[in-house]
Amino acid sequence: MARWRIAPIAIIAVLFCSFLVGPLGSAMAQSLSEGGTINEIRVEGTQRIEPESVRSYMRVNPGDPFDLARLDQSLKGIFATGLFSDVTLRREGDALIVVVVENPIINRIAFEGNDRIDDETLEAEAQLRPRVVYTRTKVQGDVQRILEVYRRSGRFAATVDPKIIELEQNRVDLVFEINEGPLTTIESIDFIGNNEFSDGTLRGVVSSAEYSFWNILSTTDTYDPDRLAFDRELLRRFYLSEGYADFRVLSSVAELTPDRESFIVTFTVDEGPRYEFGTVDIITSLKNLDPEVLRDDLEIETGDWYDAEAVQDAVEVLNEAVGNLGFAFVDIRTDADRDRENLRIDITFDIQEGPKVFVERIDIEGNIRTLDKVIRREFRLVEGDAFNAARLRRSRTRIQNLGFFSNVDVETLPGSQPDRTVIKTTVEEQSTGDLTFGAGFSTEAGIIGSIGLRERNLLGRGQDLRFNVSLAGSGSEIDLSFTEPYFLGRNLAAGIDLYRIVSDQSQFSFESERLGGSLRAGFDLSENLRQVVRYTAEDRKISNIDSDASSLVKDEEGRTFRSSLSTELTYDTRDSRFDPKEGYILSGEVDFTGLGGDVTFLKGSVSAGYWYTIADEWTLSYRGEYGQIYGLGQDTRVSDRFFIGGSNPRGFEFAGIGPRDQRSDDPVGGKQFYTNQFQLSFPLGLPAEFAIRGRLFTDVGSAWGYDGTPAAGDVILDSSKPRVAIGTGFSWESPFGPVIVDFGFPVVQEDFDKDELISFSFGTQF
Repeated sequence: MARWRIAPIAIIAVLFCSFLVGPLGSAMAQSLSEGGTINEIRVEGTQRIEPESVRSYMRVNPGDPFDLARLDQSLKGIFATGLFSDVTLRREGDALIVVVVENPIINRIAFEGNDRIDDETLEAEAQLRPRVVYTRTKVQGDVQRILEVYRRSGRFAATVDPKIIELEQNRVDLVFEINEGPLTTIESIDFIGNNEFSDGTLRGVVSSAEYSFWNILSTTDTYDPDRLAFDRELLRRFYLSEGYADFRVLSSVAELTPDRESFIVTFTVDEGPRYEFGTVDIITSLKNLDPEVLRDDLEIETGDWYDAEAVQDAVEVLNEAVGNLGFAFVDIRTDADRDRENLRIDITFDIQEGPKVFVERIDIEGNIRTLDKVIRREFRLVEGDAFNAARLRRSRTRIQNLGFFSNVDVETLPGSQPDRTVIKTTVEEQSTGDLTFGAGFSTEAGIIGSIGLRERNLLGRGQDLRFNVSLAGSGSEIDLSFTEPYFLGRNLAAGIDLYRIVSDQSQFSFESERLGGSLRAGFDLSENLRQVVRYTAEDRKISNIDSDASSLVKDEEGRTFRSSLSTELTYDTRDSRFDPKEGYILSGEVDFTGLGGDVTFLKGSVSAGYWYTIADEWTLSYRGEYGQIYGLGQDTRVSDRFFIGGSNPRGFEFAGIGPRDQRSDDPVGGKQFYTNQFQLSFPLGLPAEFAIRGRLFTDVGSAWGYDGTPAAGDVILDSSKPRVAIGTGFSWESPFGPVIVDFGFPVVQEDFDKDELISFSFGTQF
């Protein structure tokens, strides 16, 4: 019984002594007793490190007494260098012996098993490098950093096992054996506390998505904690835009499933009551500014559901409107008075005189390929200008319209002085090279295909180089185009076009060959008004006319030369040139052919387009065009007149509408034409990651009038009556490029018109 009591006492005594002595307890080979003087310090075991370097880390020197506390500090100091894996101290008479075991040097670092993340990325994260001292602490730190890289890429089940291979001369190879594991997807996204909106609706709001087998080209169904934080903000914005001013996200929790392959994400929300707008007032302290003049610019009204985004938009609209009235420096403050009892929010826009602020500097970040000057020349502000928010927004729109960047963020930062501001522009570059394939099908012409190569930002200079080839059984087209957007450093876009077009389509009874080129120049007359002037020289040959072709076609056999000068004027207020949702465009073009050559005529056309968002993601648009050609001293020729159909109006093949020879069925072109396209674009209710939108359309158009007298037996069928087609279609922003499919059904047509049932096109980018 006594033995069992002695053992714990002995253990406690040993632990107590170890606590008193500290590191010395494990480092003593022989007793280090206090008393006496250190006459000599000898260092043993060093290979690469000089003994004197080891002595420099110690707290004792020859002549100092043997003091256990100072020896303990010396031992800790040597260990703290990270150069040694083991250190022991012993006393031999009056000599202090320091025995060290050096940490090895890393000869090489290798990664094994990393298929998803390359070596360069992992090397950039790791702190250890070849020829650096190996320590276990640093290795474990690098393991955690590598795991964090995999977590950021959505692989929370990844493991990293460091291994060392010992080499001669105290060197080692360090190998990180990686098991990447599967992508840690989101199994489900759940919501608690949502009474007004369903889980499905809210899943469409957040950027994260539940795992789906078809979502192989997207990462939104991979868990990302940063994306989860962004989702909280998206939920807040959504509810605020719907009138829930008291909305809160109480928590967002991501729980890893036991198999570590997926997460269950749960948002707990407090919706609160729904508010509507109360009174909406505008007040100002500025002289000569009547607030009532600005009221028509506001789109929010009493009784509408409260919308925080609409309030912010109203501030921007008022800011721009006041600026247009000549007030350069204003500060618009919004006062929201919340009536919780009646669930109303009164809004007051207080327009005050703002501080006079000038642009000190414009900084541009994120452009790797694109030169600074390409972005800077789109700014409507320059250093030294009075700051103007409307011009800044216009600058951002112009940069976005370049089509070089997937995102453009413009923000203002404080300058070096209170009256100075710095405009910081951050861009994210995107692919500007296009590889485009096109295809179409009609009951008459069959399949037509095209391929195009285009670089819209050549060498990062904003230059546009384009090469297109169209091939079909009915002909071919090759054209080369180059545009310098700022010719000679001026706001003048100069370009050249070269082309060769051979056409032998089934719609016609002849073969046409056109070889030519043009020089053009475009310049801005105002912020939204642009003019383009073009000179074109073209050699045209009509040959291989069918024996039973229309007499009007036979009259054109042979070669002619055209020398033309044209001008085009365009007024454009669209919010985007590529995917407009708001705004309109007006355009007019006049072409005079007869500056020498064999053919003389005057040709003109006007067009208009309008886009309006009637609801979230629902866009109504209209496009219309009218054209006419006049022969000057001679009849107009078939090949110079207007041919419509194909993509405009849809439902009819190209040249399917217009004057046509009854006997030969040849289209002879119209001297006049018009087209109108009404379209509603809308979401189809599919998951947002599908990026598929539907559309309904109604197209109306006609082409009529011709010159010349047909030979005996030829009758030209001609009618100016409108043709109408209705249809539906869809567009898909696929991972391989946009896919467009249209189904057109003529409902009003002439007996001699030619239909086209379906058309489609697709493209990709590189």
